[in-house]
Amino acid sequence: MAAKQRLVFFGSGEFGLPSLRALVEVHEVALIVSQPDRPSGRGKSLTPTPIAEFALASNIPLLRPVDANTPEALTQIRAICAHAWVVIAFGQKLSPALLADRFAINLHGSLLPAYRGAAPIQRAVMEGNASTGVSVIALAERMDAGVIYASRERTIGTRETSDDVHDALAELGTSAVLGVLAEFERAGFDGRQLGSAQDESQATRARKLSKIEATVDCTTLTAGEARARINGLNAWPGCEVGLVESGSTVVSEWIKLCRVEECEGESTLAPSAMSANGRIGCTAQTSVQCLEVQRAGSRRMSFEEFSRGRPIAVGTRVVPRLI
Repeated sequence: MAAKQRLVFFGSGEFGLPSLRALVEVHEVALIVSQPDRPSGRGKSLTPTPIAEFALASNIPLLRPVDANTPEALTQIRAICAHAWVVIAFGQKLSPALLADRFAINLHGSLLPAYRGAAPIQRAVMEGNASTGVSVIALAERMDAGVIYASRERTIGTRETSDDVHDALAELGTSAVLGVLAEFERAGFDGRQLGSAQDESQATRARKLSKIEATVDCTTLTAGEARARINGLNAWPGCEVGLVESGSTVVSEWIKLCRVEECEGESTLAPSAMSANGRIGCTAQTSVQCLEVQRAGSRRMSFEEFSRGRPIAVGTRVVPRLI
């Protein structure tokens, strides 16, 4: 029977919640370290991170340092006697002084060495990859460059957005994290012989997304490329486009394209033209079908619901938001 390990968990975002829940069921989480509360919502009230909320609800000791590497925070964290540290979407870089002589693992949202960096899930979807996955790695001085202890792979569905893939990978990561901790125990709680080095020649970067990218130009992309970009931009920063009526040069309404799928067969629509049923023409006689959209100040809705309140006239064009 596997030993019940004593752990310190570092995390802030929702990506770490499934693994944290699983760890609490199997092991003892002695301390959770998360980011400080942040202003949120229209009232900008201070709100704990999803991980901090879990800690508070579960009565697990919680530390929320502005910087986990300060002498005070370092002393508090390292005072906890633990077999291992688990780090998932924490949001702070941990210093060598903090990590010294600790077995610390990190769950990353890509099949490393591909997509090192801030936006691995979004970039994989935006670039039209057929699959992606998660990797459990050692924390290293260079971002996401530590040895790989485990990985899991899954396909990216043709209708899936980055949010869909994010949630699926968060669940997929639980078995990988638990598996690495089991291997750590079998190795006599000595992680020095575990893992394999990454192939640096295959390393790619997943740069942080910005609002500058939050649009699409269907006059320059095939349907496959447009589908990947639109679905990859959902939900943040989103994909905003303007609707221009026939004979006009002025945008009548700005909307967000939230989810689309690639249409089969050749399209008769000109690139950027939108049909009444929500098809948008792309290059190479291809097109995408709008499945979900969002009007300014409103909720996400199906294109069918949107078109009932805002019919699309013949000759309407979809234009990118200009930065």
